[in-house]
Amino acid sequence: MAQENQDGQEKTEEPTAKRKEDSRRDGEVARSKELSTALLLLSAGMALLVFGGWMGARGMELFAYNFTLTRADVMTHEAMFTHFRTSVWHALWVTLPFLIVLFFMGALSQIMVGGWNMTAKALVPKFSKLNPISGIKRIFSKNSLVEFVKSVAKVLLVGTTSLIIIWGLKEEFAGLGAMALEPAIAKGSYLIVWSFLAISLSLIIVVLIDVPWQLHQHNEKIKMTRQEVKDEFKNTEGKPEVKSRIRRLQMEMAQRRMMADVPQADVVITNPTHYAVALKYSEDGQQAPLVLAKGTDHLAAKIREIADHYQIPVLQQPPLTRAIYYTTEIGEEIPQKLYMAVAQVLAYVYQMKQHQKGKAKRPSGLKQVDVPKDLDPEAE
Repeated sequence: MAQENQDGQEKTEEPTAKRKEDSRRDGEVARSKELSTALLLLSAGMALLVFGGWMGARGMELFAYNFTLTRADVMTHEAMFTHFRTSVWHALWVTLPFLIVLFFMGALSQIMVGGWNMTAKALVPKFSKLNPISGIKRIFSKNSLVEFVKSVAKVLLVGTTSLIIIWGLKEEFAGLGAMALEPAIAKGSYLIVWSFLAISLSLIIVVLIDVPWQLHQHNEKIKMTRQEVKDEFKNTEGKPEVKSRIRRLQMEMAQRRMMADVPQADVVITNPTHYAVALKYSEDGQQAPLVLAKGTDHLAAKIREIADHYQIPVLQQPPLTRAIYYTTEIGEEIPQKLYMAVAQVLAYVYQMKQHQKGKAKRPSGLKQVDVPKDLDPEAE
């Protein structure tokens, strides 16, 4: 059954990436207490197996140190304080490897499900949790039922495993009474640690059930209603009027940048009034002519105005202008099919510049260049 939000709407939609991120920022991540408990118990047992002998030997030294007090130690406050301080530091040193293992495994168990998440919002008190009605709902919720089943399962697993182990090792434990003290303690400790590990391993069954359940519960908790998805989309993408204004501003900025490039053009070809295209050609011949700017109507008029101001040749070539306008974007090279037509225009511009410098006679007027009809959408 789908959950409901405070407005009574069903949460039927999968959480979006933003919803998941917001949930993590609020400290809401999937966590498995059963995984943490099982890992801590197993790591404690393994640490005892690895460091138990060393810890036992150091512990015996500590006991011997504390039971061999001199009369001066007992009668002098300073000596007793020194003795006590030494005992405390010795005890910390003995248990330090064990504590380090527990610390790191405890931290690791917390991030294995849900990952690392540091946020201060999780520390903020939520007064909604003091609502008695909400508390009653939580007591009789599906999650509470699952927690109850898990608790019963843990008791049954641990109890059954303990009975099996005790029954299987009854002769070993019974034989400890016939052994000398130190061997009995060593063997008894060995049996207890391995029994502890075996009992802890039985909790893996509960962990295998709890981890998928916690992931499922967390996903169900952060699911969204259709209205929440729509609201998030509006807030993320922006309202239509805002997006329209942003697009308009972007177009205006692009046009300003385009107009700033017009003075670098070698020639401007026109329709003559409806279209205008500014072209630039690299004199080293390594690059085809580029479209620096193009536009229609008032933009075309603005391009012609800038060209006149900077004394850039403006030539009327309607078919060629339309073909370049429709086939080439700003900053791109012209199509290969238009190389010949544009070359004729640039050759004419070059002859005009040479004439103005007095190095050549005035060229005859430029005729309309031929343009492939498939590149001119207005060709008949």
